Amino acid sequence: MPNQLRHLFVQQTQTAGHIFRRDLPRRVATGLLMVCVCCYAGFARQGIATGLIFLCLDAAIYLINKHMARRSRRPGLPLALLIFVLNCLLLLSLLSFSLILMQSDALSIVLVGYAWLFGLSVHTSSSFSLLPLYNLALMAPTFATILAMPWALSRSTGQSLVEWAMLSATMVIYVINTCDVMKRQNDTNRALDQAQKDATIQLVKLEKQSRHDALTGLTNRRAFDESLEALMAKHADRFGVTVFLMDLDGFKPINDSYSHTAGDAVLRAMAARLKELLGEDAIIARLGGDEFAVARTDITSSAAARKFGSTLIAAIQRPVAFEQKQLSVGVSVGIARQGAQTNTLTSLISGADQAMYRAKQDTEAQIMVFDRKAFPIRASLEDRDALVAAMQEGRIIPHYQPKFSIKTNRIVGFEALSRWHHPTRGVLPPAAFLPQMNEMGLQGEFMRHTTRHVLQDIQIMRGEGLDPGHVSINVPEVTLATNSGHADLLELIDRYPHLRKNLTFEITEDIFLARSGDMIQKSITKFRQAGVRISLDDFGTGFASLHHLRELEFDELKLDTCFIKDLGVDPATYVLVSGLLTIGRGLGVEVVAEGVETAQQRDMLSKMGCTIAQGHFYGKAVPCAETILRLSTQPDRMELNLKQHGAA
Repeated sequence: MPNQLRHLFVQQTQTAGHIFRRDLPRRVATGLLMVCVCCYAGFARQGIATGLIFLCLDAAIYLINKHMARRSRRPGLPLALLIFVLNCLLLLSLLSFSLILMQSDALSIVLVGYAWLFGLSVHTSSSFSLLPLYNLALMAPTFATILAMPWALSRSTGQSLVEWAMLSATMVIYVINTCDVMKRQNDTNRALDQAQKDATIQLVKLEKQSRHDALTGLTNRRAFDESLEALMAKHADRFGVTVFLMDLDGFKPINDSYSHTAGDAVLRAMAARLKELLGEDAIIARLGGDEFAVARTDITSSAAARKFGSTLIAAIQRPVAFEQKQLSVGVSVGIARQGAQTNTLTSLISGADQAMYRAKQDTEAQIMVFDRKAFPIRASLEDRDALVAAMQEGRIIPHYQPKFSIKTNRIVGFEALSRWHHPTRGVLPPAAFLPQMNEMGLQGEFMRHTTRHVLQDIQIMRGEGLDPGHVSINVPEVTLATNSGHADLLELIDRYPHLRKNLTFEITEDIFLARSGDMIQKSITKFRQAGVRISLDDFGTGFASLHHLRELEFDELKLDTCFIKDLGVDPATYVLVSGLLTIGRGLGVEVVAEGVETAQQRDMLSKMGCTIAQGHFYGKAVPCAETILRLSTQPDRMELNLKQHGAA
């Protein structure tokens, strides 16, 4: 017997065993009923003998099947053949009741035998429809008995063969239909089996795709989290799990300068190096963008973690060959080890993330190991509720720091700087709560809250007959880089169409390092089309290039405070500020000097051609009511003309 057929036969035998066990009570009950019918018809000896044979065969089959079920094993071929033979004999013993009753002279008894035979054929064909080998083998004697019945009945009852053949015609039709149904069922079963195999293959592919990064083939974030959680539970009583979180430095310039194809080549190379370095001894994942993660269970100390972190850095910093070029990236590594303070998946990954962020900020350290004592405590849900409540209750409000024309010493605008009027801690600057806003994902809500307040305050000022000039609001990268972010601001602007000329959105130079540069540029274009001015804040800190200045449309440059504070102290600063002012004039935009603290700084800026200044020399940021008073005390306040002061 070929191996495939042998396997199929054994498999079907096991299934047939389940069917026989399931139908045992009904089969025994109907068998005993037929013994009683035989006795009533005058065939007691033959009926009892057939019943005993039937019960012995049924008992043997039951015991063998029960033994197989208890051992939870498939039968071997010899045992399968024995079960098959016993099943055939059992069916023949049941068919014998029909043959016995056919010998009766009473037509009613003959019809009982006829009905018994028909019932057996229906039961057999339906019960074993999914088991072709058993179905064909067990139906064969049933069909033979059906075809032989007209001849047997004509001899026993005295009726003609033709008359019984007419009665048996329906049985013949049933036999034909049953054979056709069996064939169709087998075809359907084969199609279903193939469909199931195809579906299984597709499910395996989909499962792999859902758990692996398409570009690098590494584990993705979801699968990494699942595997890491399992590892943490398994190794909690040993060294625990150590997570290495890596973020590539200098990857975006490769994408910008050499195309995304080059960036993809770098990412694939990083993945290959991590696989080569770690093999099967760790979980390796690409979490998204240029961020990778490694989890190991054999790191015994922080020192060992730092040592392996250095190995990772050495592997990643090797140049990548691409189209006859050598592409190089740096890397920042954050490390967190499973312990009392990092005993959950969230806390462990959060620790590694904080360490990586600290390493990225520290220009002298590429590796940082998380230490809860040395790291700030992360914001809690209670902190989030407090921030939301403070916005809803109007305790986080904008204060306004004036921008002055150096020539006329008059206010030409303001910068809105949020303050939290805390019930117990007093007035808090942005640095005291903005990091928590960002960590809690409240940037969008905070941006909407601030913009709404600023627009309402501008409307109040104008209602008092005052012109606040250009009031600027700092807009974070997340607002510019998302459709929902800039859509929310545009909706607010549309509510106050007459105030657009008073509104300026400040963006910082670090947006040029953002991965969503195209989206940010589109957002800026939409704001300018809506009539809002754009200001480039912290200009000169090194993120923007002349190329960026050329491709981005803006209306104002703000010189960073770090340049202004060294005026009159460092001669090089004078040269730099003069150069930046020249760039601004060449681009046809306003230049605002931030952080002016002294009259000497103001005078030097005036000689260099700077027209607008902002800083504590001119005044600190104050609430709306005090801002209105400040505007009201200006001479000839109603004649303020922004264009006259170079602020148009």
